[in-house]
Amino acid sequence: MDSLATALHVTTDDLLKGSPQLAPWRPAVGIAPQLSDAELVTLAVMQALLGFTSEARWIRHTRAHLRHLFPYLPKQPGYDKRLRKAAGLIQQVTRLLAVNTTLWSDDVWIVDSPPVECGRSHGTVKRSDLAGWAEYGYCASHSRFLWGLWLHLVCTLHGLPVTFALTGAKADERQTLLAMFDVEPGRLSDRVGQTLIGDKNYFGAAFERQLAERELRLLRPARKGEPERAGAQLFKPLRQVIESINETRPSASRPSVARLSAAPERPQSASGA
Repeated sequence: MDSLATALHVTTDDLLKGSPQLAPWRPAVGIAPQLSDAELVTLAVMQALLGFTSEARWIRHTRAHLRHLFPYLPKQPGYDKRLRKAAGLIQQVTRLLAVNTTLWSDDVWIVDSPPVECGRSHGTVKRSDLAGWAEYGYCASHSRFLWGLWLHLVCTLHGLPVTFALTGAKADERQTLLAMFDVEPGRLSDRVGQTLIGDKNYFGAAFERQLAERELRLLRPARKGEPERAGAQLFKPLRQVIESINETRPSASRPSVARLSAAPERPQSASGA
């Protein structure tokens, strides 16, 4: 873990030296932060790897066990504030690390849109900062309605995220997928013939034509009344892989939603590696 933290810190520090504009903005005159941006990113990644969902507990853990790596550690409110402002930097570092892996060149992607439940009580729905973004929607996998967001995720068969978006429950999965690719057109520039595997909800002649224009080949199970489609023999063994990667079990408490929705200007969707 120490070696991983050191390598991540060096990688992030070199990235910021080459592209200082990626760092969160701060005035030229003022008190310099005692915890560098590279150290902040390293802390955030280690928190995720070690499974700490509570920032207060994570800070206590780092003070007790990681003092040899981080001479200065902020208190929980300061850490949380810095982390929210560094969301863009963390996204850029994630993309850099992803592109430098062999998995990035995988010629097969899978797409799915699992629900992210954000609350159950009527009071939560009214008081939550997600009100107006999160919506009630029906989850066919669990045969019930829930209140929250839908995570539209494109990733490799090994689970490496390629792009994602968080939307309300009523957003069309097909249009969201097309918009995710349109946000960064260069992502498909070297992906001629890329195969995209999805479920039955990604249907429609017009939709498949738009994917073909982006040089993407769609494989999906046949819907009721349709003839058998190409690649049908692949779906049964791959279905469990897709479900495992997307972790479709809804939860009333998902830390990732809190992190993503904590941006200074809450977007209707987000895209990145």
